[in-house]
Parts: sequence; C-alpha cells; structure tokens
Amino acid sequence: MPAEKALALVVRGTDWSETSRIATLWTREFGKVRALAKGGRRLKSSFEVAFDLLTVCRVVVIRKHSGGLDLLTEAQVAERFPHLRSDLQALYAGYYVAELLADGTQDYDPHPALFDVALETLRSLADPADRPGRVSAFELAWLRELGYSPRLDACATCGNDLTSQAASGSRVGYGPTAGGVLCPDCLPTARDRQSLSGPGWAGLRGLARGGTSLPQGTRTEVRQVLGLTVSAVLGRRPRLLGYLDGG
Repeated sequence: MPAEKALALVVRGTDWSETSRIATLWTREFGKVRALAKGGRRLKSSFEVAFDLLTVCRVVVIRKHSGGLDLLTEAQVAERFPHLRSDLQALYAGYYVAELLADGTQDYDPHPALFDVALETLRSLADPADRPGRVSAFELAWLRELGYSPRLDACATCGNDLTSQAASGSRVGYGPTAGGVLCPDCLPTARDRQSLSGPGWAGLRGLARGGTSLPQGTRTEVRQVLGLTVSAVLGRRPRLLGYLDGG
C-alpha cells in the first residue's frame, strides 16, 4: 500500500509495547486515524518529540484498509504551542479541544475546516481574556461540522421565528437536547431547558456568525449552555469540561 502524507495534530497516545506506541492523530487530510509507530518509545527514535500531546506534525502513514492500525513511518514536528506548557488553564483548554476531536468524531471522516479552527484555537489560548470566547467558538465549529449547530433564530422544536424576540434583547429558553432556543409554547416540554439572558443569546449568535469573543457578563452562561449542548451530542459530559474557565 502506498504511503500517504498528512498534517496531523496529536490528540492521544498509548504505549503499545516496550518500544512502540499508538498515536491518535487528527489529520487535515484524512480526519482521525490511529497509527502504530514501531520504535516510537526508543530514546533515539526517528519520531523526535512528535508524539507529545497537542503537537502538530507532518506525518507519513501507510493506511490499513482492512480495519487494522495504520503504520506511522515518519513524524516531524511542524508546530508546538509553548504557552500551553506555562499556563495550566490554557493547557486544560487544549486538552478539551483534543478530547472533542478524539472522542466526538469518526475515523477517516475529514473536516479540514474544523482542523484549521482547532489549530487557530490552540494558538489563541495564551490570552486569558480571549480564552472563553475562543473555546466557545471552537465548540460551535465542532457542533456545526458534526451537523448539530444549535438553532438560534428560530425555535429548535417547532421552527417558530424568534427574530423579533432576539431583537428586543429579552430572555429566552434554551434546550441542549432539543438543539437550540425554544419558544414559550415549546419551552415547558423540554426536559433539560435552561434560561438564557438576552445578552447571552446575542453572544451566542455573534459566535455563530464567526466571532471569537464574548462580553465579560455573558461568559459563564454561554460556557454552561454550550457545555450542556456538547455533552448532549457526545452522550456524556466531557472529562475536561469541568476544568475550564466557566465550565
């Protein structure tokens, strides 16, 4: 089988033997792949330090189409994020990005736009003031790429237009499982309904339109609402979610 090149983010690693290692890579070209690196645990390995979590590397893999592990033959570091090593909250946020990529996507299902957003998010985590908005923007990108973008201008249950209510800045109901905002008629039927303030609603809509920042007073509730939505899609609460600012 021919070797193939890809740009990859290391999202997980597991020791396979005394000398080899399995790396879970989220690649721009192929999506998520699990590859065996023979000799990857040796001190003088040709893989350098490319197996460090949250390292971007250029890899060469031989893909196993029969369902086995791919074979990683080369990995060279392309980018690292030094601020993740000096700021614990930034590191937690980076781990959270890796968890959603590793556990919330299918093998060999490429999403190049999500790969680009993930790298841009990791680069931006050095700024504590910008971090909540960046993480929330990544969550929305992850939801969008998986087909679960929350409805924010119409009721997620009945489709009733809520544009005028949004323009007035009034409080609205939100259903994480329903997948978005709820009209007054549908709100009582949502088992996991949340209350979302007008500014919080506006902040979510701003992120959905491509923004990356959140006003100070909206960060906690937006982080809570998106965390619940991600948990509903993932089927469990992400392990790193509780470690995030506002998580």
